[in-house]
Amino acid sequence: MADPVSIPCVLIRGGTSRAAFFLRSDLPAEPGLRDAVLIAAMGPGHELHVDGIGGGNPATSKAAIVGPSSRPGTDVDYLFAHVGIRERSVDLSPICGNILAAVGPFAIEAGLVPAGDGTTTVRVHNVNTGKIVEAEVATPGRRVTYEGGTSIAGVPGTGAAVRLAFLDAAGAKTGALLPTGRPVDLIDGVPVSCVDAATPVVLVRAADLGKSGHEPAAHYLADTAFMARLERLRVAAGRAMGLPDAAERVIPKPVLLAAAVEGGALCARYFTPHECHKALAIGGAVAIATAVATPGTIAAALAGPARPPTTVDIEHPSGRLPVRLATRPGDGVPVAGVVRTARRLFEGRILVRHADLVASHAAA
Repeated sequence: MADPVSIPCVLIRGGTSRAAFFLRSDLPAEPGLRDAVLIAAMGPGHELHVDGIGGGNPATSKAAIVGPSSRPGTDVDYLFAHVGIRERSVDLSPICGNILAAVGPFAIEAGLVPAGDGTTTVRVHNVNTGKIVEAEVATPGRRVTYEGGTSIAGVPGTGAAVRLAFLDAAGAKTGALLPTGRPVDLIDGVPVSCVDAATPVVLVRAADLGKSGHEPAAHYLADTAFMARLERLRVAAGRAMGLPDAAERVIPKPVLLAAAVEGGALCARYFTPHECHKALAIGGAVAIATAVATPGTIAAALAGPARPPTTVDIEHPSGRLPVRLATRPGDGVPVAGVVRTARRLFEGRILVRHADLVASHAAA
């Protein structure tokens, strides 16, 4: 009987998500075998991930693979993987902005990026989208710290601020900010805005689907008829955006929008896509904020006109998430900035049974 495969792994919370972090050099180079390792490690096929470390939730069934950059002018490559919960699958199509908050600290502590004195800026090449994100990490005394006074909605306590700047986020997967060429489309009889900035989203007024947009996250999952209708809308919008296999992927993400009630710009309910996020994904927040600054979109109509520099404060089930939109000198393209925290939770080695690895590779 073969011994388990032992692979170095670090578990880190980034923003309101959690992921297993791996150095690229510690995983197989062949994509199918690499994905088989992730499947065997995370434990899909059971709703609780009881035989793995995935956590049984879309916000924790995630992996990050980090290595030296393959792109000039950047420091590291970051490949994000969303591992299935009930399905033994790996989806590389999305980006996770929350996990991006942990990429900089991980890269520094892994020796991929030298730490500066005070703060360190890590230029991250997101392999999933080809886009660049700058992460400013607190490194007092040239060491990463996770301790600080910054709080974010959806996470208890406080931590050191990680400042993320999404450079040229538009067209992350489709090549265009408005993939259909229009700010509003009528899809499945419902007006929607199809927007691609950091991640592709389908923005729809909650009222147009019979909701207020202020319901708690658990409310939507309990309404099976609503969830089925939302999925039909998502898949149809995906086709219109140039994503014909949306039914088999987690993008585009559907987002319900409503008027703000707590002093923000607007209220959002973000779906992952088959559950309502208990807070708000960072990629989704960047897309929503960019849509607010894009004339004619449903988001712009709800929030009112906005032009950079401005802050778009988005209300969600756990609180509010501000997104700063600004432009850099000589460049009119908006740069979206958010503040997150991260915490290194566990470091060690993941043990993957050899039989599971063979079975996962065959399935993959």
